[in-house]
Amino acid sequence: MDAIDEAIIRCVLHDARATYAEIGKAAGLSAPAAKRRLDRLVATGAIRGFTALIDPQALAWHTEAFVEVYCTGNPTPAELRQALEDIPEVVEACTVSGAADAVVHMLARDITHLEQAIQRVRATAPVERTESAIVLSRLLNRPRV
Repeated sequence: MDAIDEAIIRCVLHDARATYAEIGKAAGLSAPAAKRRLDRLVATGAIRGFTALIDPQALAWHTEAFVEVYCTGNPTPAELRQALEDIPEVVEACTVSGAADAVVHMLARDITHLEQAIQRVRATAPVERTESAIVLSRLLNRPRV
């Protein structure tokens, strides 16, 4: 990974739909050279994919929460992921250190919808209980690296 690769990554983080010419300009390369470098970054796994960032407000999902998940037994991360992946309101889940086994980021239309989704999380096999913190306002939201 060199400065040119970093410039390419910054460019596609800013706009995943940037043209090869735009990527090349940002990295000081021609469009064909930018394509080759970008293809290499994808092939090596440095760039795992391209995605659209959807504004939850556009979906009318205005309620957001971070939910600590406490499990019975000692489920593996793969088991916990399998338990959560079919709940569409779970937009991100991470195992964590500390008392909780995982922290789950959830989006929902409203409090009632959020409550129903949390109940579905609680109904999964390894989950014993949850503790929720509802987001009041988002202060910062940077692109993920």
